[in-house]
Amino acid sequence: MKKWLMCVLILLMMAPAVQGKDTKKSKNTSKAVQKKAENASPAQEKEVPFQALIVMEAGTGQVLEEVNPHLKHPLASVTKLMTAAIVMEKLESGAAQLNETITVSGAASKMGGSQVYLKEGEVFTLEELMKAIMVASGNDAAYAVAEHLAGTTDAFVEEMNKKAKRLGMNDSEFHTVHGLPPSSENQADVSSCHDLMILARDLLKYPKLLEWTALQIEPFRGGAFIMHNHNKIIGKLPGTDGLKTGYYSKAGFNIVATAKKDGLRLIVAVLGSPKAKIRDAVAIERFKKYLAQYQMAVLSKKDQAFGEVLQVPDGMVTTVQAVAAADFSYPLPREKKAAVKNEIRLPKEISGGIEQGQTLGEVEFFLDNQSIGKVNLISPVTIQKAGFFKRLFR
Repeated sequence: MKKWLMCVLILLMMAPAVQGKDTKKSKNTSKAVQKKAENASPAQEKEVPFQALIVMEAGTGQVLEEVNPHLKHPLASVTKLMTAAIVMEKLESGAAQLNETITVSGAASKMGGSQVYLKEGEVFTLEELMKAIMVASGNDAAYAVAEHLAGTTDAFVEEMNKKAKRLGMNDSEFHTVHGLPPSSENQADVSSCHDLMILARDLLKYPKLLEWTALQIEPFRGGAFIMHNHNKIIGKLPGTDGLKTGYYSKAGFNIVATAKKDGLRLIVAVLGSPKAKIRDAVAIERFKKYLAQYQMAVLSKKDQAFGEVLQVPDGMVTTVQAVAAADFSYPLPREKKAAVKNEIRLPKEISGGIEQGQTLGEVEFFLDNQSIGKVNLISPVTIQKAGFFKRLFR
């Protein structure tokens, strides 16, 4: 019993000392955390997810969201989209063929950064090297293609800048065919989200390009080298089929991506993200948001009748029904389709005869009193002018 009491007394005497040590330790920990917080930079406290962003519907060019759309920013390998635009233009005109062969030069084989490890003297088709550019972001492949098609890479860059001017890409300036970071005496390839939308919409005219940019993996050099797409959104988000990523330290992580769902195609550009995962997450979040909120509302179909029947008093047939000259769809918030109004402009009668396809008037569509588009209304048939006696008899 005495021994038991003695143990209790010893424990009671030790308790304050132990508690004091814990309290002291707690105070020291609090001070360390506070000091760490005081020394933390604003960037560490809240990382900026991007420097510029734009979300656009591809068909109409309607901007759904934008942040710093005209900020001129280093592109890194996104530059290769303009390289691809020149190649696709040459293919369309017949100045180049997908099956033509390209012999790798010594200069092309010495390119650094992302590459497919081309060796001097190797021979590939243009299509093989285009896949290497668009899937593996091969700087060596871009150099080899440009050199082959234009004689020199400088001449190819000149074509890139001329095309940028033709397209109205006024925020853009190209100095390389690949987008590698510039040396001290050179300048970076720069563009803006606004300009990249112009370029992306131009590239979407070419289904073959989307075939390449949609590839997740692709064998190269007879399967000896397996290329993996740098655009990791491909496969993560259904409907994504392009276009290009880019990175170096001063440029940050960039992307121009496109995805389609139920006839609605969106393009998203993100420039200057601090991490690839942040860039991709921003793009995926925007795709999911706007693909869910918007739909491509069909407002007119080719040959759809509009307006009242028109009188053709001088014709062999005396009436005609005007029809739409083309399909017209517009990206609308899902709840807004019923709010679209149209205004039909047609004369009450047409004198003389009418040719098939002749413009008779137009229909204009409005949302919240703002015009969102027009479609010509045409004659679906030819109506010959009646002879003098037939008209006199009438």
